[in-house]
Amino acid sequence: MAMHGMAAQAVIDDGQGSAAAARHLLEMHPEGDPWVVQQLRQAARESFSAGAPDAARRYLARALREPPEVEDRAEVLFELGSANLLHEPTTTINQLRAALEEPKTDQALREAITYRLAQALGHTGQLGLASELLADEARRATSARTRLRMQAEQFKWNAVRFDEENSPARSRLLAQFAKRLTGRGLAERHILGLRAWDAAMRGEPASTALEYAEQALDGGMSWTDQDFGFEVPAVLAVTLMYCDQPGRAEDLFNTAIIEFEGKGWRGAHLSFVYTLLGYVRYRRGQLAEAEDFVRNGLQIADRVGTGTPAQWYAIGTLIETLLARGNTAEAQLIAKAYKLADGFPQAVVYPDPQAVWGKLLLAQGRIEEAEHHLTAAGRRLDLRGTRNPSWSPWQLDLALAQATHAPEQARATAAEAVARARAFGTSSVIGHALRVAAAATDPSQAAGLLQEAVEHLEQSPAACELAHALVDHGMALHAIGDPHQAAQQTYRGMELAADCGADGLVSRARAQLAAAGLRPRRLHTSEQDTLTTAELTAARHASAGMDNRAIAAAMQTNTQAVSELLSAVFTKLGTDRLGLHRALGA
Repeated sequence: MAMHGMAAQAVIDDGQGSAAAARHLLEMHPEGDPWVVQQLRQAARESFSAGAPDAARRYLARALREPPEVEDRAEVLFELGSANLLHEPTTTINQLRAALEEPKTDQALREAITYRLAQALGHTGQLGLASELLADEARRATSARTRLRMQAEQFKWNAVRFDEENSPARSRLLAQFAKRLTGRGLAERHILGLRAWDAAMRGEPASTALEYAEQALDGGMSWTDQDFGFEVPAVLAVTLMYCDQPGRAEDLFNTAIIEFEGKGWRGAHLSFVYTLLGYVRYRRGQLAEAEDFVRNGLQIADRVGTGTPAQWYAIGTLIETLLARGNTAEAQLIAKAYKLADGFPQAVVYPDPQAVWGKLLLAQGRIEEAEHHLTAAGRRLDLRGTRNPSWSPWQLDLALAQATHAPEQARATAAEAVARARAFGTSSVIGHALRVAAAATDPSQAAGLLQEAVEHLEQSPAACELAHALVDHGMALHAIGDPHQAAQQTYRGMELAADCGADGLVSRARAQLAAAGLRPRRLHTSEQDTLTTAELTAARHASAGMDNRAIAAAMQTNTQAVSELLSAVFTKLGTDRLGLHRALGA
């Protein structure tokens, strides 16, 4: 063993660094040597920088066994706990709690341990404990800067607490905070980011959410800043997605993957990003890609641990995606494998697991059970003030369930959802809500509602939802005796559904055409990413502020052709009209 010590010293003296000497240090017997602890900690830092976190954890665990001197023990525990965070969050909690209990811990280190411990508690579903920990430390703080940072962390974890007593009060306090902030530091920008996300969940106008999101993003945010975590950048990306700018959300998530992979971080954080990137693709109607991303996210989450928020996110998103593809049987298998109905998580998870379960029951025709779960989920979310059907469409699914046996109740439920959708104001959610409202009304009124739904969805990047509206519009037009226009809309919806990978919708459209005595023509698929010359021309006109009538005149075509061209543009670029100029520039 003495030879390993001599070899380690020789490697360091030769200038090869602590990481090169670490293989010898690991073989030495623990003797309480401060030099060994110092070199192992340095080797861990070098390994982190080189994208080798597993090696860093081994070095720090060995440093702790040396053991370090009393005045260094809290710091070593903190470094080891930080290294384990999101890979082994339960182990992290034990190590960070031990660090807080160490007698010789200066204030700056204590604050850093508190932030990291709250994050570990949050990612194991212990959100109440995370909030209490931060509240205690905020009361102890003598610095206004520290109190602001603690409050920002509290806002973050309280926002996803299942048992939060007064969510609307927290939202009001967050709104008051945000009004006073300018975004001059990262703590302030994180609060602004949380305000943007909260505004989107509560269903405030999308313009409000976007305004705060832009302030938060001004100056940039790192996904791998261990002091602040990755959660706020993630919810900012999600906010952009709900505000009909999924292309920008994808850019942020792609940056996250590059940063995580570059540092070798492959824990719960990477699971979240893969899942959420899949959710963005789901919202855009790229369902096959969405399924692949979410399955990757779930695979990583399974390794991290059962019942973690990362796993719940992935399960719900995968079921939603499978249902959109028309694969109800596979969705049921996933729900059964993960015991979805045996107990819903004690945290706010997106998409809401109970609402997802209700949607799955609805797809299986289990109407009464579906209504029960959708109503329960809706009651709970409304109490929290979470009223945006773009975030949780429980009300829209409930209206579809009610339409089978209680049409008046279904119309009232759908009307409330439409009002909430219009309050938020994005084209995708208004179109979705109108499509459901049409399903809950009589055929004479359905065609008009579906025409409006199509017009809204053509202004959004929600390709799969547009396909649904087109197919439904075709059915409604056929019912009122307009077979030519009915066929046009159904054919267009079927082709778009095929592009999206919505196999169930394609089959329904084919059956609809066959029942009308029409032969379904051979499907052609469009390029998913490249704009055609005509689409690019229409996009440039639209980004310059021209309306569809003016664009039609300039291109010597009709407004319907322009609507279809721009719909393809919004789908391919992942934006609505508001974000078109930025998307074209990118």
